Amino acid sequence: MTRLPLFVVLLLFSASCITRTAAEIKSLTISDDSRPMILFEKFGFTQSGHVSVSISSVAVVSSSSDPIPDPSRLGFFLMSEESLLQVVLEIEQNPNFCVLDSNYVLHLFTFHDLSPPPGSKYEHLYPVMSPNEYSLFFVNCVPETKISMKVRTEMYNLDPNGSKDYLPAGSTRLPGLYFFFSLGYLAFLGLWGYACWVNQRVVHRIHVLMAALLLMKALNLICAAEDKHYVKVTGTPHGWDVLFYIFQFIRVVLLFTVIVLIGTGWSFLKPFLQEKEKNVLMVVVPLQVLANIASIVIGETGPFIKDWVTWNQIFLLVDIVCCCAILFPIVWSIRSLRETSKTDGKAARNLAKLTLFRQFYIVVIGYLYFTRIVVFALKTIAAYKYRWVSNAAEEIASLAFYMLMFYMFRPVEKNEYFVIDEEEEEAAELALKEDDFEL
Repeated sequence: MTRLPLFVVLLLFSASCITRTAAEIKSLTISDDSRPMILFEKFGFTQSGHVSVSISSVAVVSSSSDPIPDPSRLGFFLMSEESLLQVVLEIEQNPNFCVLDSNYVLHLFTFHDLSPPPGSKYEHLYPVMSPNEYSLFFVNCVPETKISMKVRTEMYNLDPNGSKDYLPAGSTRLPGLYFFFSLGYLAFLGLWGYACWVNQRVVHRIHVLMAALLLMKALNLICAAEDKHYVKVTGTPHGWDVLFYIFQFIRVVLLFTVIVLIGTGWSFLKPFLQEKEKNVLMVVVPLQVLANIASIVIGETGPFIKDWVTWNQIFLLVDIVCCCAILFPIVWSIRSLRETSKTDGKAARNLAKLTLFRQFYIVVIGYLYFTRIVVFALKTIAAYKYRWVSNAAEEIASLAFYMLMFYMFRPVEKNEYFVIDEEEEEAAELALKEDDFEL
């Protein structure tokens, strides 16, 4: 049992990293599982919270000399994160300690309550008297024992009018939040379409891709709002999760592709991509496919599957690699413009381009840092009832990033008769000499 403390900490940490789940009514099957502890779900309860656990087709197989394991050593309980350290200390003091004996967890039932133990079916509804964020665990304190069973969990809070709210206390505002931002992106798309129509002569293929990105972002948010709404009301997404994942996949691939293409200056600075720039796309797009597969596995299953932690690690690793990869084309463009400025005699124009690309580099870095680091910190430190604040911060940061990126590379009609005077050209040459634009 000495591996139990580390196992519990790892499970809770992984659950806190990714909080989105497909539904709060879950039906799952566990087959020949020997893990000492299984995390099923994490949920924020109010004062009117309830949790229902139903198990059936229970089978306990022991490979030890004792063919009949003690059924009171296998069971379900709720544990808050505040109680985690106390439970870990108890186990460290006594390696043979069973979490079911702890006074810091909320006991639900053990296999001793099955009739007859270990019977094949049990179902009970439990009110949560103390509002908090709890994790639902199954613990197996019998070594060399494998468990098989079908489990159905249902968690919800009651509204003032008595209706069930299947979203955690910190996520109940998400349907309205996502719908509000979807309207914002649709309005943004209308303004972008108008800007492209007014400046048709300077509209490039990248601007069309940027419009498609806005459309996919809006559709992604609409599906996220509907997904959360149906989970909130019924406990299941009614198929909206499928549309959510489809539009999320297209949106994320388009976002990384647009950043890479803008970073290379494709279509508005040059009509083609170099070999190394094509290689970046060849790396980023397949990695995003893998990241979305991991996202679907994480969202549609849950921490009860054996490889859930592994899929979380894959998602995190792929995301870091993609975030680093999309920065290379911007750096290459800055260096290329820097070298060109020494020979083509267009110092003022090169200075403007260099400034633009360096600003874009800073904006991308800021966006990636905020959405990966700051948002995670907000999820970690915010009280469970205000977990939606991190989602709002992420959407605000995303909208700000989109607005800055689209403004910086908007289609603008250039005055063909605009002439740069000698003083401006000399000032630009001096600035290029003084500033090496190293990153």
